[in-house]
Amino acid sequence: MRPVDDAEFTRYVAARRDMVRRTAYLLCGDWHQADDLTQTAFVKLYGAWGRIREKAALDAYVRSTLVRATVDESRRPWRREKATCAVPDIPAPSDIAQVVSDREMVRAALASVPSGQRAVLVLRYFEGLDVAATAAALGCSEGNVKSQTSRGLAALREALAARGDVQEGVR
Repeated sequence: MRPVDDAEFTRYVAARRDMVRRTAYLLCGDWHQADDLTQTAFVKLYGAWGRIREKAALDAYVRSTLVRATVDESRRPWRREKATCAVPDIPAPSDIAQVVSDREMVRAALASVPSGQRAVLVLRYFEGLDVAATAAALGCSEGNVKSQTSRGLAALREALAARGDVQEGVR
């Protein structure tokens, strides 16, 4: 890579690192895994930097790479098992803002949604992409995005209801 391209890549990573890491966390629910996925996405971007002609498409390329890496990682056998010694305690109410509480509630419920549906929900509602942009990022049809969104929202509602955070039947 030429020094000019290397400097441009460095600026891009510095500007987008936190956003990509946050998206990765929302996709996988683990900060350590989110760091690994973020690094994987940027490594793949670095390898493709010279071939990307439209620099406006960099965010879409990174999002697509991130989603693919998340799905690939979730298929690994060691990711299916989660060992715990005890059931985690529910934190006692404290002075933490309601926004933080709501964010954690949604993140925990989002973790129980299947990975494909979770990817659609994160891209649509947390990243603010429309149906067409989400379909392009995931490499699927718009109809698939719509159906996965519907199923994902239903699964999210069920997860919230199971946790007792939302009454059933409330939309």
